[in-house]
Amino acid sequence: MKRTLGFIFAALLAGNAMAFDLTSPDVKMGHPMGEEQEYKGFGCKGGNLSPELNWKGAPAGTLSYAVTVYDPDAPTGSGWWHWVVYDIPASASGLPGGAVVKAALPAGAKQGRNDYGDRNFGGACPPAGDKPHHYIFTVYALKVAKLDVPEDASPALIGFMLHANRIGLAKLTATYSR
Repeated sequence: MKRTLGFIFAALLAGNAMAFDLTSPDVKMGHPMGEEQEYKGFGCKGGNLSPELNWKGAPAGTLSYAVTVYDPDAPTGSGWWHWVVYDIPASASGLPGGAVVKAALPAGAKQGRNDYGDRNFGGACPPAGDKPHHYIFTVYALKVAKLDVPEDASPALIGFMLHANRIGLAKLTATYSR
């Protein structure tokens, strides 16, 4: 019995050492985002800059990545998609801050529409006085090199394909209120 428990404990430790992880120097888990990540429009006056994102420990067999930013607290009944980037090459280990402004997405990466109707990062813009909203940054490790979605695919369709093809994911959740 001791030997079995020791093996399980060692396997858990080994698994944790190689965990798929998402970090950012600009956005911290459980902390409020800065005005740089606030939307510019709809009454919001922020910088509308995507944060730098870094990942490591992707599962074996990863052929591409995708990144989404989603606010489940938006008063829409279905949340709010702030950013959808897919077909990120497997050689990538992150996205630079202000990636869209700097035209610095990795070669071949594509952006889906966000719920502002744009194909770029759309920052936080919760209703003034609302409770802090949660912004879930997710990087998906995918078993396909390219997602098979039409050019005008909705975030929901892209999300469906991400879930159908994922072999791992890592999340970072920040908050924002105004």
